[in-house]
Amino acid sequence: MTTAQPPLYWDPFDAELAKDPYPLYARLREEAPLYRNDRHDFYAVSRYADCQRGLADWQTFSSARGDILEIIQTGMEMPSGTLIFEDPPVHDIHRRLLARVFTPRRIAQLEPRIRAFCERVLEPVTGADRFDLVEAVGAEMPMRVIGMLLGIPEADQATFRDRTDATLETGDGGRIAQEDILNTEGFQDYIEWRKKHPSDDLMTELMTAEFEDENGNRRTLTDGEVLTYCTVVAGAGNETTGRLIGWFGAVMARYPEARRELVADPSLIPNAIEEILRFEPTGPFTARYVTRDVELHGRTVPAGSAMLFIQAAANRDPDRFDDPDRFDIHRVSQHMSFGVGAHYCLGAALARLEGKVAAEEILRRFPDWEVDWDGAELAQTSTVRGWKTLPLVIRGA
Repeated sequence: MTTAQPPLYWDPFDAELAKDPYPLYARLREEAPLYRNDRHDFYAVSRYADCQRGLADWQTFSSARGDILEIIQTGMEMPSGTLIFEDPPVHDIHRRLLARVFTPRRIAQLEPRIRAFCERVLEPVTGADRFDLVEAVGAEMPMRVIGMLLGIPEADQATFRDRTDATLETGDGGRIAQEDILNTEGFQDYIEWRKKHPSDDLMTELMTAEFEDENGNRRTLTDGEVLTYCTVVAGAGNETTGRLIGWFGAVMARYPEARRELVADPSLIPNAIEEILRFEPTGPFTARYVTRDVELHGRTVPAGSAMLFIQAAANRDPDRFDDPDRFDIHRVSQHMSFGVGAHYCLGAALARLEGKVAAEEILRRFPDWEVDWDGAELAQTSTVRGWKTLPLVIRGA
């Protein structure tokens, strides 16, 4: 006798559902490929093909009102330069400015400095029999890298990290506060200081780069636009990369045979990072504003709706991936964790590099560990899924 399934209900703000969402994602793909949530007033798609097609179609599924459900629903106006909250052609103009910094060559040149940051944050726990991976590495290393890119003095980097994290922590009902999401407090003083003390960093580059804007005018960015750029880079770079490092620790504890393979052959690490990104994406879903009526799975999604693209569900779609719930560091796959099309993550190469370096340095010092799951806590945000605490118990220490 089979047990009846509970009614299908998915709530992106529910911390309990976030603990293991994959069985529910499987039901969404199978039973409700176009899902409607009346309580929170949104639609959602979960199949790979739907996410791929929809995220690439910025004309229909717009970023101009944000990519976070609760921000879209406020109807707030986004300031110029909020790259992730824009559509082409303005988006393309602003993206090209940042792309000057995030070139493959410049990212590759950062590896020695990133490795030095990683070695430094691991030094205090080397030889320990247990430590919190998120506290030691996930919360520290990405902060140092982004601080270096932006030119934030080292003494102030932790303050910026904590402020960024606070904006993404959900408040009442699991929702991000509208007034916090683009809080630029703190950067203004550095911009004023950088004007008098230019350096080889992103902030100086943004203040001095000339470009042709959407009105055909040749100019540099305003102070307000520079502020917004710095806020976006700080938020994206700190939070998601830190969660990736946490997922590396958690997944490697659950799959010790894979971890032993990586210890024996570190050349497998880059592909293992790709599989972790597919298997446990730090950003599980992305919101868009629907600009016109659109037909999906025999129903009409009306203009003005909010649509969630559940990339974490798409990454385990059996129509796209063989045995998708199996973790396989040898799998070659095109996952959706960095997005699709015009809004493909500009910092993807940097996140991959940081993940690779962190994995190499962690495995070199700690080839064998378990997680104290009773002491581990999953972070609750409505945009990012990852570990707030992840205590590792080191074997053979």
